[in-house]
Amino acid sequence: MFQPHSLLWHYLWVAPNLLLGVFAVVLWRRGLTRSLRAFFCYAAFECLQWAILYPIDLVPSVPATLFWRAAWTGLLIESVLLFWLISDLVADVFGSYPALAHLGKLLIRWGGGLLLVTATAIAAFAPMDNRFWFIPAVHILQEAMYVVVSGLMLGLFATAGYFHLSWNRASFGIAFGLALNACVNLAGWAISANGGMPNQRNLLDLLDLATFHAAVLIWFYYLLVPERIPATPAQPLPESNLSLWNQELERLLQQ
Repeated sequence: MFQPHSLLWHYLWVAPNLLLGVFAVVLWRRGLTRSLRAFFCYAAFECLQWAILYPIDLVPSVPATLFWRAAWTGLLIESVLLFWLISDLVADVFGSYPALAHLGKLLIRWGGGLLLVTATAIAAFAPMDNRFWFIPAVHILQEAMYVVVSGLMLGLFATAGYFHLSWNRASFGIAFGLALNACVNLAGWAISANGGMPNQRNLLDLLDLATFHAAVLIWFYYLLVPERIPATPAQPLPESNLSLWNQELERLLQQ
């Protein structure tokens, strides 16, 4: 049952990506693409990437190098979209502090670009078979992406909790799904890299697919299910060092 190309494997690869395609259409029809532009692009690209990779993987006559080249290209684009999406989440959470929000967006976007360049350079100079260099290159970039995304999302949740920053429903749902998917995938990579479950690698792959499916369902719930209006009015933001940091940063930017 738990084998690649089993019925469960097909379902876990097909279902969440089809749901993301439906999700993108719903966002577009509801006119939410402007306010959720980064997430809309991410959802649409994930569906498109699956629509390319899935048929390639199923056709036996297609060379493996074509699949891994397509996976490498798709992963590069996915990384760019992820850092764009996370930078928007940071800007939304720090929306009451415009200078800090702007600085956070710039740091994450430039940091994401640096990560892509570094991971590509490591993959290019690592000793490997020239014909199949895309396979370890994909793995290196995936590991780097999961490490950074996990750190950024956990750091964002910790910062928002410490300074009592408010989340809107959509941003919290997107961040929750991203954090869950990245952390579980990173844990799987750690187990595999340390020699754990050497003969059951397919179980870790299925866990990754199942986690992504759960993340998609989380996004559906938080973005499409109407939010209940609280009976009590929202409390004003408490005074914190963030206000001082934001004022100082605005002063520096104006000089």
